[in-house]
Amino acid sequence: MSIEDYIKKYNNLFFVSPSFKAIRLARKYKFLDYMIERYLKIMGDNETEEFLYSCSYPLRKSIRCNDLLISCEKLERRMREKGFELEKVHWLKHGYIVKSVPPRPSLGATIEYLSGYYYIQGLASMVPAYVLNPTSQDFVLDMAAAPGGKTTQLAQLMQNSGIIVAVEKSRERIRSLYSNINRMGVKNTILLRADATILNKLNAKFSKILLDAPCSGEGLIPEDPSRKTKTTIDDLREFFYTQLRLIDTAYKVLKEGGVLVYSTCSVAPEENEAVVNYLVENYNVKIDKISGYPAISGLTEYNGIKFDESLRNCIRFYPHKSGTEGFFICKIIKE
Repeated sequence: MSIEDYIKKYNNLFFVSPSFKAIRLARKYKFLDYMIERYLKIMGDNETEEFLYSCSYPLRKSIRCNDLLISCEKLERRMREKGFELEKVHWLKHGYIVKSVPPRPSLGATIEYLSGYYYIQGLASMVPAYVLNPTSQDFVLDMAAAPGGKTTQLAQLMQNSGIIVAVEKSRERIRSLYSNINRMGVKNTILLRADATILNKLNAKFSKILLDAPCSGEGLIPEDPSRKTKTTIDDLREFFYTQLRLIDTAYKVLKEGGVLVYSTCSVAPEENEAVVNYLVENYNVKIDKISGYPAISGLTEYNGIKFDESLRNCIRFYPHKSGTEGFFICKIIKE
C-alpha cells in the first residue's frame, strides 16, 4: 500500500468533532477544542483533566551525565560543590533530576556544561537511545539529529566507536548539532545536511536507526505552553505525511535483523501508533516489547480505528503519570 493510499484509508483520524465537555475544558485550560476531544478519547474524562492540570506546571530540569568525558560520580561531586542538588534517576543509567539550583551560575552556564560534561535533556527524551542500545560494532543512522541530544547520547553508548551518520535538513539547526557534538567530545559521527528521505539513494544499509521524528511537540506543553494552540488539525495531517515518508525510508535503509527506534515528543496517536502501524501493514516487521520504564502501553484503538495489536508493545510517557514530558517510543525489528 502506498503512503497516499494509507493516508486515504486512515483519513478519519483527522475528523474530530469537539463535544461540549471538550469545549468547556478547552476554555478552562486554554487548549484548542479538537485537542481536548482527542485526549478524552484516549484517556477518558477524569484522567484527561489530570493530564491538563499537569500541563499547567513546568517539569523539573534534568541532565544526562556524559561519561565520555567525566565519571558520573565526579560530576555529581563537582555540581554539589557549586550548589546544585542532583537526584539519580534509577531507570536511566546517566540521568539526573536537578532538584535545586544556586542563584548562579545557571544550569547552562557552568564550566561543566561548557566542557561537555552533561547535556540538559528531558528524562523521557533519554529513553530512545537506551532502547536502540547501539554498540561499538554498529553502523547507526540518526535521521533527524539536531540539536544533538540523542546523537551525542548514541556516541556515548557506543564509547565513541563504530559510526553514526547524523542527518539534519536545516542549515540553521545543523549548526547547533555541530556545536553540541564538539562540546560533548563526540568523534565517531559524520554530519550530513540533507532531507533524510533521499537516504535510500545512497546504497547504504544501517544496523540500527533512530528516527526521532519531527512532530507537533504536543508532549512538551509543560515546557512550552504555546503548543496548546500552535498545531491545527491540518498541521497534524502534514506531520503525519512527513513521518510516514521518513519511517518508510528508515525501513528501506535498515539491514535485515536491524533495529529501528521510532520516537516523538508527542502524545498524538496520529503521529505515533498510526505511523508505526503503516510499517506493520506494509512490511515484514516485529514490534518488540519495551520494559523497565515508568510508561504505559501503546494504543491499539483510537477514534474508532483499530491498529495492530502488537502496538501495545510501544510505550507512552505522560507528565501526570511519569513526571516527564509526553513521549512515544517504539522498537521495530526488520525481519
